[in-house]
Amino acid sequence: MPSRTDLAVECFDPDSGKLPRGVKRKLRKSGSCTITEIEISDELAGLRIGKSRGKYITIETERLSAHPSDYAEQAEDISNEIRSLLKDPARILVAGLGNRNITPDALGPLAASSVIATRHTKSLTGLPDLGNVTVITPGVTGQTGLEAAETVAAVCTAVKPTAIIAIDALACNDISRLGTTIQLTDTGISPGSGVQNRRKELSYAVLGVPVIAIGVPTVIDMHTIAENITGKPPAKHLPNMMVTPRDIDELIRRTSKLLAYAINKTVHDKLSDSEIISLM
Repeated sequence: MPSRTDLAVECFDPDSGKLPRGVKRKLRKSGSCTITEIEISDELAGLRIGKSRGKYITIETERLSAHPSDYAEQAEDISNEIRSLLKDPARILVAGLGNRNITPDALGPLAASSVIATRHTKSLTGLPDLGNVTVITPGVTGQTGLEAAETVAAVCTAVKPTAIIAIDALACNDISRLGTTIQLTDTGISPGSGVQNRRKELSYAVLGVPVIAIGVPTVIDMHTIAENITGKPPAKHLPNMMVTPRDIDELIRRTSKLLAYAINKTVHDKLSDSEIISLM
C-alpha cells in the first residue's frame, strides 16, 4: 500500500484485475481525459486501504500546467463530475484549503479566489439567477491558530450550506500523476494527510453537511521516488523531503483557474461561459 498518497486510485495494483470485496472500479473516457470511478461500499474494505466509504473520481489528463486546446472541455468534464456528487446545490460553501504563501499548497486559496461568491447578492433585484455561494479561505493552523475544520464549522453555523466544496493540494505516490490528475470525492478530506500532517477532517460526520473534496497532487516525497526506482525502501536514517514539479508556479496558476471555472459552471449554471470568465 502506498505510504504517502491522497489518491484512492493509487491504493490498488493497476495490473491486477482483482479488487477487495466492497470495492468497485469503473473506467470511462471523455474527449479530453480518462476517468476512473472507485466506489467503496464496505467500511472494512475502506479501513484496509485507509480510505473512507464513498465515491472517488479520478480524472487523468494532459499536463495541467500547459494551456490545452480542450480547456473548456476539461472544465466541462470536471463540472459534470461535481454535479454527479452534488446532491443539493441550494446553498454552497466553497472552502479553499492550504497556505497561499507556499506555492505547492496554494491551490485551494487561489482557486477559491476565482469562485464567484453570491450569497450577499441574493436579496438584490435585477441580477441573473445565480447560485447561492459563499467562499472562504480558512488558512492553516500555523497562521490562524485554528484548524480549517473549526473555521468551516463556524461558517456553517452562519450560512447553513446544503453542501461544501473543499479544494486542496494533494500528495501522490506516482511521479507521473503530479500535475496531471484531479481527484473528486464525496467523502470529504483530511488536510495534510498525504504528507503525514493530518489535521481535523472536513466531512459529513464532523460537519453535518455533505463535503465534496477536489484536489490535484502537487507533491511526492523523495523516499517514495527512490523506492519506485530501485524497488527497495531507502534506509530510515536517510533524510526525506517533499518534491514538487519544476513548473509548479504555472501548474498552480492554471489549475486553480481550471477548478474555479468548473465549480462556477456547476453552481452558476444559468451563466454562459463568457459571463463566468468575465466575473472570475
